[in-house]
Amino acid sequence: MSAVLFMQAPAKLNLALSVGAPRADGMHPISSWMVTVDLFDDLHLERLPEGNFSLFATVWHRDALRRRDIDWSISKDLVNRAHDQLEAFVGRELPVKVRVEKRIPIGGGLGGGSSDAAAMLRAMNALFELQIRDEDLRGLAANIGSDVPFLVSGGSALVGGTGGDIQRLGDPPEVHAVLFFPDVACPTADVYRQFDRCAKAPIVRTDAVKSLASRTAIGPTDPFNDLAGPAQDIAPSIADDMEEIGLISELPVHVCGSGSSLFVVCSDEMHAQALASHCAAKLALPAVAVRTCVNPAPCSGASMHRPL
Repeated sequence: MSAVLFMQAPAKLNLALSVGAPRADGMHPISSWMVTVDLFDDLHLERLPEGNFSLFATVWHRDALRRRDIDWSISKDLVNRAHDQLEAFVGRELPVKVRVEKRIPIGGGLGGGSSDAAAMLRAMNALFELQIRDEDLRGLAANIGSDVPFLVSGGSALVGGTGGDIQRLGDPPEVHAVLFFPDVACPTADVYRQFDRCAKAPIVRTDAVKSLASRTAIGPTDPFNDLAGPAQDIAPSIADDMEEIGLISELPVHVCGSGSSLFVVCSDEMHAQALASHCAAKLALPAVAVRTCVNPAPCSGASMHRPL
């Protein structure tokens, strides 16, 4: 195995999300159909000699369309936590140099940080030839964040419980969409608190989620999301953005996860590319065409082309 490795971490999209009342521990049970799409963060890893300290850096990729300050501490960094989980699992130090180049917006409901952590688990497993099973990687992922277990395998899955109950559906159906990135963040905890304030005896609609996931094609009106209203309550400007996008696209506009990113479902790749270009020219709102994808495989021998 090469001493350097390149891995891409895809964004996730909730095509259906139903949320129930909080449990005694404050966590909310969900039922969601999640897919991965081809908007990626890039991870560059270099295996270091034994005895070295591990080094971590997170920066914005030059292609990033929506940037915020990367100001969290190393102890809260999910990539670092993934590394720590692996070291504890194998019982030895795994010295590595990691550079994360982000395209996925922070606080946008697209699971960027979670996907980075999942990609880190897979990349370290390959780089150090640990031969850890995906099932065990998902177990480690559950200690990092609720979206991380799904993103270890990616593709398409029904996700239940608090994120750890995963029924893999294999490769996702072909779905083309345009993502939009409002200039506002929706803290997940705040959105769930607003959901608790406004939802009346919420019930997890597992059957509705499964029914949508069983379809071979997804139309513009099909996605649904119980957190869409609470996200707009937390960040009212999202509603204005949705109205503008709807007028231009003539399509229903959906909230990604807990927000603030938005999306519309398109008929095909040409439609998505044309709509993204048109909206980017008409709105002061970054837009990008995406399609569903599987998790990219690690690429050995890729160079860390910028210093940490």
